[in-house]
Amino acid sequence: MACLAIPLSEARADEPLEVTFDGDNIHVAAPGLHFLTGKPLERLKNAATVAFVSQITLFSDEGKTIFRRPVAERLIVSYSLWEEKFSVTIRGADSTRTTPRLLTAQQAESWCIENLAISSLGLAPERPFWLRFELRAADQKDLGSLLSDTGISLGTLIEIVARRRGADLPSWRRDAGPLRLKDLPRMFSVRGRIG
Repeated sequence: MACLAIPLSEARADEPLEVTFDGDNIHVAAPGLHFLTGKPLERLKNAATVAFVSQITLFSDEGKTIFRRPVAERLIVSYSLWEEKFSVTIRGADSTRTTPRLLTAQQAESWCIENLAISSLGLAPERPFWLRFELRAADQKDLGSLLSDTGISLGTLIEIVARRRGADLPSWRRDAGPLRLKDLPRMFSVRGRIG
């Protein structure tokens, strides 16, 4: 799983990762992160489906010892040429979520990140932890594997994520910490545990 330690685009220092807690899961928000731009947006507007791979990792120290890293989630984005809006499906290890309606680019980006979470099970409220959020565009040749209804094997996903990214495959990484559950802003969620 160390394969996600690949070179990633630098996040601007003035755009911190926002972290909240719903009692079961830790959620992230990155209002300044815009990933429906550049080559991915160009492909979408040419009627192609674009996939992104997302990973949230909890560390028990400053990015060295992994406390929890669930299987990466797949964000499958499509674009309605007629309505000029986006639709997204998030496929995780045990759930699939789809946008309830067509969204603008900014709404789709926010919906994606807001619907990603990681379980806090086993993490004491007072225990310090660090969090890393990673997102990268998947190579078009991997799209068939990512879209398969039968799922994707952990080995295939590791291979896809570990592969050197090309110049047209943007990626982002945001880190936060040290954090403690008892200090995080509370949010209320009807979603089940993820990760």
